[in-house]
Amino acid sequence: MRAVIVAAAVAFVISLFGTPVAIRVFSALKAGQPIRSLGLASNEGKKGTPAMGGVAFILATLVAYVAGHLALTTLPERQIAQEKPTMTALVLLGLFVFCGAIGFLDDFLKVRKRNSDGLSAKGKLLGQAVVGTGFGIAALYVASTNGQTVASEHISFIQDISWLNVGKVGSVMVFVFVITAMSNGVNLTDGLDGLATGASTLVLAAYALIGYWQYRHWCADATYARANDYCYQVRDPLEIAIIAAAAAAACVGFLWWNTSPARIFMGDVGALGLGALIGGLAVATRTTLLAILIGGLFVIITVTWVIQIVSYRTTGRRVFRMVPLHHHFELAGWSEVNIVVRFWTIAGVCVAAGLGVFYSDFLAAVG
Repeated sequence: MRAVIVAAAVAFVISLFGTPVAIRVFSALKAGQPIRSLGLASNEGKKGTPAMGGVAFILATLVAYVAGHLALTTLPERQIAQEKPTMTALVLLGLFVFCGAIGFLDDFLKVRKRNSDGLSAKGKLLGQAVVGTGFGIAALYVASTNGQTVASEHISFIQDISWLNVGKVGSVMVFVFVITAMSNGVNLTDGLDGLATGASTLVLAAYALIGYWQYRHWCADATYARANDYCYQVRDPLEIAIIAAAAAAACVGFLWWNTSPARIFMGDVGALGLGALIGGLAVATRTTLLAILIGGLFVIITVTWVIQIVSYRTTGRRVFRMVPLHHHFELAGWSEVNIVVRFWTIAGVCVAAGLGVFYSDFLAAVG
């Protein structure tokens, strides 16, 4: 537990004090976020606010992960945790960094062109598919010494569903879908000051708790497994907890500067990176279907966006005033702060419900 706390503390401090540095750097580079004229009150006064702030919390998470591993060399946890970076860490942090890099390219093109057109939608999807496929193959085909892989050939809910075996190729496809869907879900949610950051913090904190709980009830822990029938067949759950806690804490530090009125935006570099990390955490913890509930806010915003697109293209009618969904409520007269706080509340309820389902399964199994 202390290694998780160390990683979280380091990430928070670096993000809190590093984000102002990013604000000055990106402001000096005139990397202001181009704002489309959509007639939204939230867009007023935001032109020129530096973007690409996601770089700050991505770097903070990477440094914090190293700090957490250094802490393991002097803590009891190291008896059943690898001191060197594991494949789980490489997959999760790789998704964070490389999908963030796709977002960085998108942000860079927006700044360079001085308009809101960056990478095309097809370009983003192609990049996400390539990254997802690469790390999906690593997650499915690179096993630890005991034969455990980061991902599974089964679809999972709270653990693998035994009768839903999709094979290695099918599992890589599922992996790509989860990464792409969650990455774009967080990106769609990023539109109001602090909205995506706060919601991501809650989801990442949930996965930190899940990862640590799985670590304390881990099948690879011979002492625990011998005394208990119920354990979690995952790979490197302590790594999962360290990374999720570090990312959550880094987001909190960033939120200090990102909340309304935002001094800096996370940009696509932050949104795509966070979404990919959350998707990776869902796969690594064997909670792929449960992620629909834990990340409920992202799902709601994505589904309503799809409904709007399908409705308009098939009937010429809009179901909502504007999508993503938060803009619908802006046009309905809600203030930006009200929307953000209420959507955070929805995200918190979804996270609490997801954790409740996760823990209820454990109680039912051991009760």
